[in-house]
Amino acid sequence: MSEIEEKIAEFLLQIKAIKLEPKNPFTWASGLKSPIYCDNRITLSYPTIRTYIRQKFSEVIHEEFGSVDMISGVATAGIPQGVLVAQDLGVPFTYVRASAKSHGRQNLIEGEVVDGQRVVVIEDLISTGKSSLAAVQALREAGCNVVGLVSIFTYQLPVAEQNFKEAKCRLISLSNYDALIKYALEHQFITEADFTHLEDWRLDPEKWSHNQEEKV
Repeated sequence: MSEIEEKIAEFLLQIKAIKLEPKNPFTWASGLKSPIYCDNRITLSYPTIRTYIRQKFSEVIHEEFGSVDMISGVATAGIPQGVLVAQDLGVPFTYVRASAKSHGRQNLIEGEVVDGQRVVVIEDLISTGKSSLAAVQALREAGCNVVGLVSIFTYQLPVAEQNFKEAKCRLISLSNYDALIKYALEHQFITEADFTHLEDWRLDPEKWSHNQEEKV
């Protein structure tokens, strides 16, 4: 794993933004059982970690996408991260709602959008990628040239890789599931048996979830 992937994994585990519980799985909003739970909003409460993430976001955007005209965050967790990056790069910021407002101007995108702008989207976490790509599509329909999406962390689920490929949207994540569980094992956050469970889940989350339900 790269130095950045390892450092982000270390931070997320230390502050418990990511929790690994193979023996006592979490239940996601979808009903899926999962041995991992991620809440990257917690990073905002730690100035050193928040600054590191902002700096790495800015560096990756500069190195991989060059000059951009706007940063856009995905509501809600991508908003504060996106604001920090936009401020760092000195470019405008917008954010995309999960759905359009039901009153007032009924905005889906908040902020000023100019046709043809080169935009990078900021997200905190990628699971299946559907909500993130809905934001990308909204920006494209508004006339933006979305050159890519950058996230703090990705579960590396096969379905997400396929979804981003089909949407023709480049995805770059500062850290990922493989790097995380390798770091967790090396630094005794988990056991070898836990590591095996965690690997099995990523390859087929639905099958893993079903097997956990049968054990109950």
